[in-house]
Amino acid sequence: MGEMKCYIVSYDIMDPRRLHTVHKTMKGFGEPIHYSVFRCNLTDKGKVELMVALTEIIKHDEDRIMIVDLGPLDGRIEDRIEFMGLHPKDIERKSIII
Repeated sequence: MGEMKCYIVSYDIMDPRRLHTVHKTMKGFGEPIHYSVFRCNLTDKGKVELMVALTEIIKHDEDRIMIVDLGPLDGRIEDRIEFMGLHPKDIERKSIII
């Protein structure tokens, strides 16, 4: 298995139906940490699978997705992410069925 990295995925989807579908898809890859923002722990293969799944849903001339690579899961992820107020629950890796 490849090295796991932490990604922050944020999206701005113009159509409510596509927004719901993107949100449902994202729940298979990570945990929501804010409205339209997910934290995902993925291998390179997992990132490609995520991108393929999202590419099939969004309209590229209307919607926007940002993926930020926070690097390997080396115990320093919390040093790279700062929260104010309520802290989201720790991410639990689950099986992904596509």
